[in-house]
Amino acid sequence: MTAEQKIPAPALLLGAAGVIPFLALALLIALGGAGVLAPEQAERVLRLYAALILSFMGGAQWGLATARASGPSARALAVSVLPALFAWAAFLIPSGPGLLALSAAFLALMLYDLWTVRRGEAPVWYGRLRIGLTLAVVASLQVALATRGGLA
Repeated sequence: MTAEQKIPAPALLLGAAGVIPFLALALLIALGGAGVLAPEQAERVLRLYAALILSFMGGAQWGLATARASGPSARALAVSVLPALFAWAAFLIPSGPGLLALSAAFLALMLYDLWTVRRGEAPVWYGRLRIGLTLAVVASLQVALATRGGLA
């Protein structure tokens, strides 16, 4: 594996740490709150955390866009702002549809991130990191969705 492909240890460690609340909250929801939080509260906290992280991921794209020597493109800046706007809206809609919308948004942003890697706008390791983290996040959101009764 080349240096460009290897995920830097701090990025891997911090990315994994950011997934812990997703996993913990999905587990709490699956266990009916386990006496810690009511399942409805755990699900709301999960949606809030997902919205915050989705906004952060958009910010990562802002950073990539503004770091380009040629300057940021309108497309890159727009895509970097859309996750925050979408996350806000997804948090405000009811739980099942909100969890589904957040899952879809994380997958869509991952696909965009992978596209930026293929275009040379992001490092190769970033794409590798995003795949693993996104799959863990979406799996957590989907466990919560299934446990809470789906889209109902």
